[in-house]
Amino acid sequence: MRRHLAPALALALTAALTAPPPAAADDTGREVLPAGDGWAWAGGGTTGGAAATAGNVFRVSTPAAFRAAIAGDEPKIVYVDGLIDANTAPDGTPLGCDDYAVDGYSLQEYLETYDSLVWGREDPSGPLEEARDASRAVQAERIRYRVGSNTTIVGADGGGELTGMNLLVQDVRNVILRDLTFSDTHDCFPGWDPGDGETGNWNAEYDHVEVSGSRNVWIDHNTFDDGERPGAAQPEYFGRKYEVHDGLLDIVRAADLVTVSWNDFDGRDKALLLGNSDGRTTDRGYLRVTWHHNHFDGLGQRAPRVRFGQVHVYNNLYTVRGDLHQYSLGAGVESQLHVENNLFDLRDGHTADTLLYNWGGTDVAGSGNALMTGGGGRISGVDLVAEHNAANPDRPLGSEAAWVPQYTTGVQPVHALRGLERKVGAGLL
Repeated sequence: MRRHLAPALALALTAALTAPPPAAADDTGREVLPAGDGWAWAGGGTTGGAAATAGNVFRVSTPAAFRAAIAGDEPKIVYVDGLIDANTAPDGTPLGCDDYAVDGYSLQEYLETYDSLVWGREDPSGPLEEARDASRAVQAERIRYRVGSNTTIVGADGGGELTGMNLLVQDVRNVILRDLTFSDTHDCFPGWDPGDGETGNWNAEYDHVEVSGSRNVWIDHNTFDDGERPGAAQPEYFGRKYEVHDGLLDIVRAADLVTVSWNDFDGRDKALLLGNSDGRTTDRGYLRVTWHHNHFDGLGQRAPRVRFGQVHVYNNLYTVRGDLHQYSLGAGVESQLHVENNLFDLRDGHTADTLLYNWGGTDVAGSGNALMTGGGGRISGVDLVAEHNAANPDRPLGSEAAWVPQYTTGVQPVHALRGLERKVGAGLL
């Protein structure tokens, strides 16, 4: 149990969510979003479980204890102690993909049955596809965890790790996630979609964190990675990468007022999605998100890709490297991106015309963005829109500002971002 405030003071303040007890110097669980820190400051601010009584402060180290602690809407603080692996049986036995398989499912038989030379390009169907879906449901029940409103989840003693877990922040409000490592949320039963693209694709189900239909969420000082199952090490089947991971962080379905700060996002292809459908017009007026002081390291695409929302992307470091890279920022349908004072470190021959791509947007506003090469050297300014338009004259973007960001704690000059990779992620609070 962590140190808490005197009972009389805590009792006087627990009823007032907007006025939580002050944090002790070493008590990150009581810390709230700083004033003005991005979109999560709007709508009354984001305090998570800072008003929790002593009885609603938990230190957990097992999947069952974690699931119980994060449930419900009473203010609560949950300290994650060490590593919690969602792929674990109630008795503590580690679970592998074979443990979830039901109804006779096997990957080898799946590959033999739905090979396009045998099956064609129709969607998979029949008993084996039904067995895959049933097996997927068994795993989903084990690894999906739902967070209640008014919750702070924070790593204990220098950071906790949630591995194999799909954390859902769904239809709730006032949630803080800090000082956590989210690692290797893998799908044991990816589905084959022969109609996805020209040659088909494998599609995995689970994000590390999904914020869906929720508001006032602060995601700060976390690490997101593939853990011991890097995407580059996955085999190819049907000529396509066997994709066992989905996104690192998705913010979708009219989620709103979110600040994502001081995180390390590492090595994923389709990494960060804001809005998950061009046709979901109910997202208009929502998906307002601030991204600042994050390190986007070796991502393939979607850093982030945006639909509909007013999104402020400032003071982030992009390390653009590796074979995965296609583009960084994606301007989708009705997106209102404001991209300001970010530093793009170009490596492995990547060029500035791949930093932005138009996925149906009209304008991307912003200024002060800059390039460097290979982690050092001279910093030089870059016009992201001009670089994109020169390389993609058939899908040009304008640079008009549809809105002006009003919530920041101060935009730093871009040269201050050198070395940001050493200041982000879990274990640094």
